[in-house]
Amino acid sequence: MLILSKEEVRQALPMSEMIAATKDAFAALSSGKAEVPLRSHLTISPHEGTSLFMPAYLQHETGEALVVKIISIFPHNLDRDLPLIHAAVLVLEADTGRPLALLEGGALTAIRTGAVSGAATDLLARPDSHVVGIFGAGVQSCTQLEAVCNTRPIQKVFIYDPQGNLVADFIQEMAGQGPIPNDLRPAKDPQEAISQADVICCATTSTTPVFNDHYLKAGVHINGVGSYTPEMQEIPPETVQRAALIVDSRQAALSEAGDIIQPIEAGRIKAGHIQAELGEIVLGEKPGRVDAKQITLFKSVGNAVQDAAAAQLALHNAQKMGLGQNIPL
Repeated sequence: MLILSKEEVRQALPMSEMIAATKDAFAALSSGKAEVPLRSHLTISPHEGTSLFMPAYLQHETGEALVVKIISIFPHNLDRDLPLIHAAVLVLEADTGRPLALLEGGALTAIRTGAVSGAATDLLARPDSHVVGIFGAGVQSCTQLEAVCNTRPIQKVFIYDPQGNLVADFIQEMAGQGPIPNDLRPAKDPQEAISQADVICCATTSTTPVFNDHYLKAGVHINGVGSYTPEMQEIPPETVQRAALIVDSRQAALSEAGDIIQPIEAGRIKAGHIQAELGEIVLGEKPGRVDAKQITLFKSVGNAVQDAAAAQLALHNAQKMGLGQNIPL
């Protein structure tokens, strides 16, 4: 079995390649070439933690992928100077079920979550998008920004997080890295973060909207990837109601996305308000942006098809680059 560490996973998953693989994966999902059961949630009440179990089988042009990811979110880890999220991805041989590899899942999750926003931004944001607003200054936000900057010529970035020290660290770490501009600025409040933004990325675990709909620019594109339960909500219901709403998976969004479930329960929208799955846009079956002034919203709760595509790409690149450690079983 091949073992890939966090740093090896990062080396094996260049963002530009991961964005392309993500588009292919969601096209396969929307065309029925992937088996992805709804993930299982295990609540660890004494520690306010959640563990998620996410299997997926994927068939597409580059072959088959069979994986199981376990991801755990423990909010009090931050008090212990530990990552909020821990994860591992087990890769199985698709035609035998034989274990092939174990990948550190935190880096893989961050990269593939960034990549889906990169894919959505590439498909939905205006070509002349130059300013980004980021909500949250954690690991997920780093790859959100990297992915968006891989798809649009971003010149300026505003970052908002109630913990100002995280924003300062974020700016120091990310400014000028690869396609990311040097002009990264702390936003004094949510209004400043969005008032100039052409693209907004929300990567928080908030249970209340993180910005006011009133201050959005016409033509903005929004990626909402943080909330993943019916109780969580990052995006204002007014925004959901007036935006062209695109999701990773209709089934998952209607079961897990509080940003969509709560407006439905409030009578603001119906399930049919979802315009398309991302894969349907990749396939050309549904339109993306149709007007320069249109607000587009991509909502993702995370889908194991992303992990299957990421693991497949990581193993392919690891073999080329000689990465990892082989452990006999």
